[in-house]
Amino acid sequence: MTQTPISGLVGAVLLTALASSFTLSAQAAEVLRVAADPVPHAEILQFVQKLDPSLDLKIIEITNGVNSNELLAHGDVDANYFQHVPYLRSQEQALGQKFAVAATVHIEPLGVYSHKHKTFADVPENGTVAVPNNVTNLSRALYLLQDQGLITLKPGFTDPAKNQATPKDIVSNPKHLNILEIESPQIPRSLDDVDLAVINGNYALEAGLNPAKDALGLEKAAGNPYANILVTTPALANDPRIKQLAKDLQSPEVAKFITEKYAGSVIPVAGIKS
Repeated sequence: MTQTPISGLVGAVLLTALASSFTLSAQAAEVLRVAADPVPHAEILQFVQKLDPSLDLKIIEITNGVNSNELLAHGDVDANYFQHVPYLRSQEQALGQKFAVAATVHIEPLGVYSHKHKTFADVPENGTVAVPNNVTNLSRALYLLQDQGLITLKPGFTDPAKNQATPKDIVSNPKHLNILEIESPQIPRSLDDVDLAVINGNYALEAGLNPAKDALGLEKAAGNPYANILVTTPALANDPRIKQLAKDLQSPEVAKFITEKYAGSVIPVAGIKS
């Protein structure tokens, strides 16, 4: 058995350390590709770019019909920022892919809107309510309708984080409302054709709505399980670029930017009182 000379061993250790250092430096120097919805996610990332010029971001704004989780799974982006945990978990099952949550950033309260009525009392019998057609946001919409007194779900359906609701779980519907499931990005366009529409915060903002002012009913921020998150792959979870972006997104400066720019329509997690 040949023994490695101490000097040779030290040299090998130093070379390994230098190689690791170069790898980390190379990672830090590479562009970080992040897929994001245009509003508010891409706008928040643009603010981060100004806040932290050392972080080289390539913000890829996602158009309707593009699955950002598929892009991440296929290595076309390094992270995405557009979704909440319940949706992410359903995507993991659908794609057979595990992802990693790198940061919890903000909440976009789901809202109920109408172009036809000023109060819920004005909604007629057999009125139509447009709701998102994806599983998690459909459940979220039904809980919001229950909170506004429009429907009642089965006993025990009080916590959206524990029980996922479908229209089959409605046990009381006093106005006999018709639940119309539509793709989330299309719902704002339906406002002239339905009595009520339950719209995700980002799509409401893109449509020129102000959730804090225009919604007839809005989700509560405290205890809301639908906070929007920065997501990456397990392989990139410890990448220094991801860690730096996560730190920036959860910083007081970003929280202040969100609070001032969106005036209650988007709420930083750091500013939510339990």
